Amino acid sequence: MSSLLTALSGHRPERLPVWFMRQAGRSLPEYKQAREGTTILEACLKPELAAEITLQPVRRHNVDAAIFFSDIMTPLVLAGVDVDIKPGIGPVIDHPVRTAADVERIVSHRIDDASAITEAVRLVVGELGDDTALIGFAGAPFTLAAYLVEGRGSRDHLQARAMMHADPQSWHKLLDWAADLSAQFLGVQIDAGARAVQLFDSWAGALSRADYVDRVQPHSAKVLAAVEGRVPRIHFGVGTRHLLTDMAEAGVEALGVDYRTPLDEAARLVPGLPLQGNIDPALLAAGWDALEAHARDVVERGRQAPAHVVNLGHGVPPTTDPQVLTDLVALIHEL
Repeated sequence: MSSLLTALSGHRPERLPVWFMRQAGRSLPEYKQAREGTTILEACLKPELAAEITLQPVRRHNVDAAIFFSDIMTPLVLAGVDVDIKPGIGPVIDHPVRTAADVERIVSHRIDDASAITEAVRLVVGELGDDTALIGFAGAPFTLAAYLVEGRGSRDHLQARAMMHADPQSWHKLLDWAADLSAQFLGVQIDAGARAVQLFDSWAGALSRADYVDRVQPHSAKVLAAVEGRVPRIHFGVGTRHLLTDMAEAGVEALGVDYRTPLDEAARLVPGLPLQGNIDPALLAAGWDALEAHARDVVERGRQAPAHVVNLGHGVPPTTDPQVLTDLVALIHEL
C-alpha cells in the first residue's frame, strides 16, 4: 500500500507521505512549456496534456501522491455553464446566479460527457503504478456556489451570504445541484482509478459556524456520502479553524488544515482523525533555514494526530523555486 493510503487509513507508514496542493504545474518550467498556447480550462480537457502535467511534479519532486490536474470550475464547464478563468483574476461567470430564476436556469445543466476526465485519469494511473496514489478532487458546493453568485472570486462573499438568508429555498436548490455535480466529478475520477479524493471548500472560512452548519455542511456531506467506502476522503478549507469539527462530521477519513491552525491544536479539536498539512506557503520563499525549522515544527505537532500527511496549508505559489519543493520533500522523508 502507498504511504499516503496507509496514513489515510489512520496508521503511520515508515516514511511520512508528502504532496503539495497545486503541485501539478504552477511553478514548474516544464508545466509552462507544456501549457503554452492553451488556456487552463483547455488544458484540463486535453487528456494527454492533463496527464502529463499531473505527472510532472511526481517525477521532479518525488512526492508520494499525484493530484489530478484540473480545476474546480471544470465540472461547470463540462455541464455547459458559461465560465472562464482569466489571468490575474481567476474564475469569471458572465451571468451570475442572483435570483430564483437564475437558479432554475443553472440547475438544468448536467454533465453528459466526462470522457476527457476518464481518459486523463487512466493515463496517469497507468504511469504511476502502485506506490504512488492519484488523488482526485472537486470543489465543495459552497465554493462553487460562491463563484456562481459573486461572478468571480470575492474576499467576503457578501452576495452569496446574503442570498442564503434572503432566499433559502433557492440557495439550497443551488447547493444541492452543485453537490450532485461535484459528486459526479469525483465518481468519474474514482471509476477511472483515483485512489483518494479531496473536497476543497476554499471559501468556507468566510462563513459563521451557524451558517455553515445550517446552510452549507449538509451539501458537502452529500458529496462525501456519494463516494463513501470507495476511497479515502480528505476535506480541506481555508480559514476554517472554527469549522473543523463540523467539516470532520461531514464524513471524512482525513482533514486538511490550513497554515493558520497548528496541527497539535487541530488534533485536539478532531481527536482520532488523520490530519493533512500545514506548512505555510510563504515560508517557501523565506530561505532554507526558516523553512526547515518550520517544517520540523509542523511534523512534530503532527505527531499528535494518529497519522499525518505533510502538505502545505494552501497551494504552491506560482513563483516558488521548484528546487525548494524538491529539497523539502527530501527533508520530510528523512524526518
